[in-house]
Amino acid sequence: MPNATSSSPGSPAADRLIRACRREPVDRTPVWFMRQAGRYLPEYRELREGRDILEACRSPELAVEITMQPLRRMPLDAAILFSDIMVPVAAIGAGVRIVDGVGPVVDEPLRAAGDLGRLRDHLEPDADVGYVLEAIRLLRKELTVPLIGFAGAPFTLASYLVEGGPSRNHERTKALMRSDPDTWARLMEILAGVTVTYLRAQAEAGAQALQVFDSWAGALDPEDYGEFVLPVMRRVFAGLSDLDVPLIHFGVGTGELLAQMRAAGATVVGVDWRVPLDVAWERVGGDVAVQGNLDPAVCLGPWDSVERKAIGVLRRAGGRPGHVFNLGHGVLPQTRPEILERLVDLVHAEVEGAT
Repeated sequence: MPNATSSSPGSPAADRLIRACRREPVDRTPVWFMRQAGRYLPEYRELREGRDILEACRSPELAVEITMQPLRRMPLDAAILFSDIMVPVAAIGAGVRIVDGVGPVVDEPLRAAGDLGRLRDHLEPDADVGYVLEAIRLLRKELTVPLIGFAGAPFTLASYLVEGGPSRNHERTKALMRSDPDTWARLMEILAGVTVTYLRAQAEAGAQALQVFDSWAGALDPEDYGEFVLPVMRRVFAGLSDLDVPLIHFGVGTGELLAQMRAAGATVVGVDWRVPLDVAWERVGGDVAVQGNLDPAVCLGPWDSVERKAIGVLRRAGGRPGHVFNLGHGVLPQTRPEILERLVDLVHAEVEGAT
């Protein structure tokens, strides 16, 4: 099967993703998957055996190998750096562990103004996350498709820091946001500054697109998002706007927030599976690209179901320039790699909307 490394730098695949993000004509709909380098791959599980995920992130050679693994299996149109959204907050003093099957766990949550003193208020990229930047530089020497760098959005990072780990209702986060708005504003200010610094450093090291994961923003209603999060996201994207790279803004359960996410300033808005792609595109407006939006759970079923649902997404895109095919969230660990391989081929074969 062809793979990303077999494409030449001047081939259509080499810039398919970037062109789509800029709403320029493409020969095929570009496709990549969130968490494409990860737990569904047996070679990933073998490599990670006995290794903590943050330990793996801190090894440039290991991060490069894990990033490349899915590209050897299928002709994806982008690589996404193997790392974790908690890397920069761990670097500024948050005591965080990544527990398999659970996610980030913060041993001493931040729940009052005095707790913020445990965080350094800035990131020093070369000293704090130099291993990330080295992995990017090494990957750029190997890849012939674009490399996506990423970071967690301030709200999602804050939710882990305040809750102490994953949360269903984010009640402590919302309580802090409403009961102590000054402390909340200071925490978000610190995290916004760290996020901008981290993403800029990735772009300067060679990342060709940047994605901001606001995975838990969908826990907020539009009023709270507009008051407590949108101004911070505007600051983040304003701090990146001079970079000549596409900026992707993604969240889960954000169907009612899509217009506000667009107003934050990204060039691409990611869409989960809960809103049909054409409806989501109407909400964000025709002057921005969209990414998504196949339900990851569909990929656990039979191929004919995957095929039908994927074609439905492509039909809803309607051939308009600016669609990047992806899942509506990350690849689930139970996904069979051959399903994703067939899915990539299917998306590339559906060319009626391409020009």
